[in-house]
Amino acid sequence: MPSIRASQEERDARKIVGVNAETVTNVTSTDFPGHYPGEDHEWDLEEFRKTFRVQFHKLQPLDASFSLIGIDASIANAFRRILLAEIPTLAIEYVFVHNNTSIVQDEVLAQRLGLIPLTGSPAGLRWLRQYRKPTDEDPEGSGVADNNTIVMKLHVECAKADNYDELDRKGEDDPRLLYKHAHVYARDLEFVLSGRQNTYFDGEANAVRSVHPDILLAKMRPGQCIDMEMHCIKGIGADHAKFSPVATASYRLLPSITITQPILGPDARKFARCFPRGVIGLEDVSAEEAGREGSGYEGHEGEKKAVVRNTFKDTVSRECLRHPEFEGKVKLGRVRDHFIFMVESTGQYPSDELFLESVSIMREKCAAMKRGLANILR
Repeated sequence: MPSIRASQEERDARKIVGVNAETVTNVTSTDFPGHYPGEDHEWDLEEFRKTFRVQFHKLQPLDASFSLIGIDASIANAFRRILLAEIPTLAIEYVFVHNNTSIVQDEVLAQRLGLIPLTGSPAGLRWLRQYRKPTDEDPEGSGVADNNTIVMKLHVECAKADNYDELDRKGEDDPRLLYKHAHVYARDLEFVLSGRQNTYFDGEANAVRSVHPDILLAKMRPGQCIDMEMHCIKGIGADHAKFSPVATASYRLLPSITITQPILGPDARKFARCFPRGVIGLEDVSAEEAGREGSGYEGHEGEKKAVVRNTFKDTVSRECLRHPEFEGKVKLGRVRDHFIFMVESTGQYPSDELFLESVSIMREKCAAMKRGLANILR
């Protein structure tokens, strides 16, 4: 028996999650075999290639927004979780304190150092391997080597400025002018090359450094000193948040607004105010619309009517559903398979590369699962 294919209008309607005044409806995906009698919803690679799309809305070095259209929520959420917790990055893990006479305690300063986002040569960061820590099962671990550990140093001493006496007579009270190294910043971290790292990290542009050099680490006064050595290793956000390559990675579903009955005149202006600017527009009722029987615009030529302009900007606040004059005239919802991602990079990866890294990790996971299934079936 040949399979039935629903109309495009029906298929589009099935994708809408209904947003009502107090409830949400049609939340479950139904495009799987056996749900609709006579319809074949078996997953097909060629059909997926035709319907899947990626659209970029904003692309900046540290901030990107893009849409994934035509995928299931489980896949979109997998990408989000990988972005947050499974892309390896470099961060300070071990801090060896030789001397610290500042007022910041050793453990507090070590915590601040660990949270500094680091960057360097992309090729070098990919070349680095993950350091395997010693455990009860593996007491030696992988051992410290040039291909799994980056060494950095911090040595600063606070002293009076050369023209301190002159500034003091003038009544200057800014410690950054009165003293040298009154403030210790992330730019004071010094990268120490070792072994084969010279191949990848040589030169100022390739050296491992803080993404934001003006991060304040400590404040000192004359006579105080900080002398530390730090070991940086690669890790993932699932182990510690400092290894997460993103400040945030989230998604939302594309809002859907359908005006089912005409909204005219003052009501149209009030309706537009229920949404963020640019979502709803006002247009004049044309003579053709006013003359068409059953259009709802008969006798209203030249009046303002509400039209949907850009649902992307909507926040689905449901404000319009609070007003009785709009009851039965509008339907709100979200498109189930249209995911709008917002990704903010901490700086080690450009924002557009982060999603590609998550895809690569997803492929590795799928390959591992495939191998596991093959072993089970042997």
